[in-house]
Amino acid sequence: MLIIDRFEGDWAVIEHGKKIFNIPKELLPPDAKEGDIIHFSITIDQNSTKKQKERIQDLVDDLFG
Repeated sequence: MLIIDRFEGDWAVIEHGKKIFNIPKELLPPDAKEGDIIHFSITIDQNSTKKQKERIQDLVDDLFG
């Protein structure tokens, strides 16, 4: 369970069990408030990851020739 503990500037302080972490407030719905329980999921963008790896490989190839 993720609970919005409080807001500090542009950050939301989130409780997850005994752990506390911050996320940018802009990632939350505009009506989110202290005490709300939130859910989110994380996915991997395979296409963007592949493009980034190719871009980095191109830079390495240019640098080391």
